[in-house]
Amino acid sequence: MTTAAVFGTGSWGTAFSAVLADSGTAVRMWGRRAEVVEQINAGTNEDYLPGIRLPQGISATTDPAEAAEGASIVVLAVPSQTLRGNLQGWARLLPRGAAIVSLMKGVELGTTKRMSEVIAEVGGIDPERIVAISGPNLAREIALRQPAASVVACVDEQVAQRVADACAAPYFRPYTNTDVIGTELGGAVKNVVALAVGMAEGMGMGDNSKASIITRGLAETTRLGVALGGDPATFAGLAGLGDLVATCMSPLSRNRTFGVNLGRGMTVDEVIAVTKQTAEGVKSCESILQLAQDHGIDVPIIEQVNAVVHEGRTPQQVVESLLSRARKAEVD
Repeated sequence: MTTAAVFGTGSWGTAFSAVLADSGTAVRMWGRRAEVVEQINAGTNEDYLPGIRLPQGISATTDPAEAAEGASIVVLAVPSQTLRGNLQGWARLLPRGAAIVSLMKGVELGTTKRMSEVIAEVGGIDPERIVAISGPNLAREIALRQPAASVVACVDEQVAQRVADACAAPYFRPYTNTDVIGTELGGAVKNVVALAVGMAEGMGMGDNSKASIITRGLAETTRLGVALGGDPATFAGLAGLGDLVATCMSPLSRNRTFGVNLGRGMTVDEVIAVTKQTAEGVKSCESILQLAQDHGIDVPIIEQVNAVVHEGRTPQQVVESLLSRARKAEVD
């Protein structure tokens, strides 16, 4: 039996652990909080997925060495901005030859590195062992075993297939891809676009407005991803358009919900105070904007979201700025 170690007991880490277990993989989870670990060992995670029973085959521990021991797949599911610090403590524990899987969707502040780049740098991991998983995968729906698909990306197609085999549940269909760059960028940028869509929702705008933001947000994501070496086809697939639509339109989306509250007039600090889980786009919008500027890529929606989150602009000012931009051809 394949054994997977999952570092992180949040909603997506727990839901993906359930997918692995339902696929016949033995799962050992690591969690920082003893009370959450106790819940998981009792078959639930009420803090993050209340009311949902976890399948057999999942155990949890607060000891990272115990979680990692003998695992052929190691899954990292912590907030993206904490990865570097966490991995510095875990790197020596990771089994040699294990596939290292990133569920994280962000770009590191300061370095503008994607999560796979941080894993390679801090963990000393060969990129051929690093896997990125991304797609329209709202954690609660997955944990409820509602059908969904995702992308398992690795530059080594055989490693991608090995991880896909370990998470192919009756309700979860993984597709493989060798475009790690595009897969990661799609997952990171969609959180920022979802903040913009949420703001539109909070301001009372309709579906035309939200569809326009989603479409132009996809154009920004594709421009940036291609400039970094991603495949344009990736952004039309599950890790691009699929994830973008789910995150922008679902009330289960933390980033969309964060944006809704901003659109209703709450300040960033007020929204953070009432938000229980990490909204990755709030932190990553700054680093994604820096990444785009470093490569000379025009990303007006990302720029305006960053202005609201970090510069004190109001959502109404953002709307005015975007609509007053010089007109141009839709396709560059």
